[in-house]
Amino acid sequence: MLGLLGALRPAQWTKNVFVFAPLVFAEALAHLPSVKRTAWAFLSFCLASSAVYLFNDIQDRAEDRKHPLKRSRPFAAGTVPVSLGVLAALALAAGSLLIASRLNRSVALVVALYLFLNLLYSVGLKRVVILDVLIISVGFVLRVLGGGEAIEVEVSSWLLTSTIFVSLLLALSKRRHELILMSGEAADHRPVLGQYSAPFLDQMVNVVTASSVLSYALYAAAPDTIARFGGRELVYTVPFVLFGIFRYLYLIYQQRTPRNPTEALLRDGPFLANLALWAGAVLWIVYVS
Repeated sequence: MLGLLGALRPAQWTKNVFVFAPLVFAEALAHLPSVKRTAWAFLSFCLASSAVYLFNDIQDRAEDRKHPLKRSRPFAAGTVPVSLGVLAALALAAGSLLIASRLNRSVALVVALYLFLNLLYSVGLKRVVILDVLIISVGFVLRVLGGGEAIEVEVSSWLLTSTIFVSLLLALSKRRHELILMSGEAADHRPVLGQYSAPFLDQMVNVVTASSVLSYALYAAAPDTIARFGGRELVYTVPFVLFGIFRYLYLIYQQRTPRNPTEALLRDGPFLANLALWAGAVLWIVYVS
């Protein structure tokens, strides 16, 4: 059971905080019913993402045995029966849809689409170059849309655009990390890596890095944003975004570790401190200033 719990990857549930973005920027943090509904949407995505992790690990158990870190995953190591993993994945997927349907039909549709896309990803689309990282990015966008549907607010186009670019940065940097870590054996672990190269990934990382900063800056300076929050103070949070992205690039290129970039990021003190300062500044500007 401990192995099964580890296979759910609860540490990765931090990715589901994107569900709270519409709540924050809709100035609804003080509205208790909206907070509760968003919390339920967050739980639904946690169950759905764990179901996806289980199914994907079951599918990839043979390839994971060739990876220096992933070989210790429960299904690759054989510490958890595949049949138990399948049952758990089905139960979690059903639970996520049940919770989402209790919120409203739109949230249920978003969660169902998230599960369906990830099912397609696991059974084949993860082997299609570029499309593999785009599907990962869409998963983050669906989290944001799910949060918006939960409290029935329209999600800003700029927020969706920023989410797309940031999530693409995460996905591309993970591919680059795997390619460098596994060297010539990368394609044996993940076939799609045979179609990537470090220079090609670096080019795409450069594009989405610049796009991430630009989209956030344009959102902060947009007339609609200034009108909504009563001033242009949100522009002053751009340096926090710059530091966060630059720190992430530093971890990717200068601090090479066996851990994937996202895990390294969540253990990095300067990045976490900057994230807390950015969140505090945004909350102050949106709710106090």
